[in-house]
Amino acid sequence: MFDRGFFLTLHAIRRQLAGMPNQFYFIRMIHGCTRRPAPGERLWTAAELMRGAVVRFLRTRNGQGFNLYLLPYGGPGNAGYIFLDLDQARPRVLETMRANGHEPCVVLETSPGHLQAWVRVSTIGLQPELATALGRQLAHTYGGDLASTDWRHLGRLAGFRNHKPQRRTVSGSAPWVRVLEAQAILASAAQDLLHSATQIVARQATAYLPDRIDSGLHTRHPSTITAHAAAQIYRSWMDRWHIPQRFPQVDWSIVDLWLARKLLAMHITPAQVETILRLGSPDFPRHHNDPEDYLQRTLARAALPAPPL
Repeated sequence: MFDRGFFLTLHAIRRQLAGMPNQFYFIRMIHGCTRRPAPGERLWTAAELMRGAVVRFLRTRNGQGFNLYLLPYGGPGNAGYIFLDLDQARPRVLETMRANGHEPCVVLETSPGHLQAWVRVSTIGLQPELATALGRQLAHTYGGDLASTDWRHLGRLAGFRNHKPQRRTVSGSAPWVRVLEAQAILASAAQDLLHSATQIVARQATAYLPDRIDSGLHTRHPSTITAHAAAQIYRSWMDRWHIPQRFPQVDWSIVDLWLARKLLAMHITPAQVETILRLGSPDFPRHHNDPEDYLQRTLARAALPAPPL
């Protein structure tokens, strides 16, 4: 027997994924009333998500009151898609986005008058800090939800009912999540967005460093970081990464590499990074026979792209 609802859902999924192509997608199901997630979260390929058995399984879960959420999976970072929750969409907001070169690749109507958009800004992965800065920048510009700008924030999967209690219609039914637009495009002003967000991240990194390290932070002048400041910087990142809690026996060479890679990505100069490691790494030079050679090799490794996980 012809199942019209099944084919409408399949068509919506196909349209959404075609507009935001990616190797894997993370799917989460959360109950609309209890807010409890369903077991079985996993990664799916686009082909798997469009299999009949999978679509029927997801429709069954949706019929049980679960909302369906999706994230293009980018491993330890963002896959290049920035989520924008336009819960209270401004008039002509989509036209304004297109005029500014921030064309969405996917726009969903999650309920009447409530929109979600994905803007593709890169064909390669983005670091979490950069993706979050981009999300906040777009949310500020277009009146999006600032609480939904995290680099791994999930959006709706189209073709399913929205079981959020506040979104029910006058008749009491749950509205469908519909695809309004879907086109596999890169925002035309993506490079400008990335440049602006990179500057924001760099300024935040500078502000995050204790004691407002010298104004020559991003210059080629010799480092003037004090031992106290270097130790504070190192300790702050150890705390942020929960190093002592995660690793009972810490390999400081690995932590040195992680920190060097992080600081270089934030546009801290190699001279400053080298000083932070020399003065801040616990018990440095430890067992190193040639500390200067060790620092140079660590910086050289940190400058290379991080290996895939």
